[in-house]
Amino acid sequence: MTLKDQIQNDMKDAMKAGNKDRLKVVRMLLAAIRQIEIDKRTEMDDTAVIGVVEKMIKQRRDSISQFQAGKREDLANAELAEIEELESYLPEPLSDAEIDALITDAIARTGAAGIRDMGKVMASFKTEAQGRADMGAVGAKVKARLS
Repeated sequence: MTLKDQIQNDMKDAMKAGNKDRLKVVRMLLAAIRQIEIDKRTEMDDTAVIGVVEKMIKQRRDSISQFQAGKREDLANAELAEIEELESYLPEPLSDAEIDALITDAIARTGAAGIRDMGKVMASFKTEAQGRADMGAVGAKVKARLS
């Protein structure tokens, strides 16, 4: 079963259970997936769906910081609940040791010698760790290793 199929099944389950909060998030996610599929005229695979989920989580984290700055904790909490729902569609996160091993492997595979090769290393790493690691933190670790 693909991730998209799982999301559609979760929508049906949320409808049957009357879980309006989960239903709202799942419908929003499916709408974003369908919009991209229509725009690109293609069927999305699991990797692309994970990318959409990550993008939606990032948007909500940005919103939370804005709401907290505006002292709207109620809206920030609502966004946090949406993040928790969305994170259920991401694969299991990598541990620090696994991330370090993948970075070492990516550096060896690309033959990176300096900071100029950071883009190659990040591209290689991203294919293996899509949705399983915070790419901002990984970027900092790669930069430290290549410096």
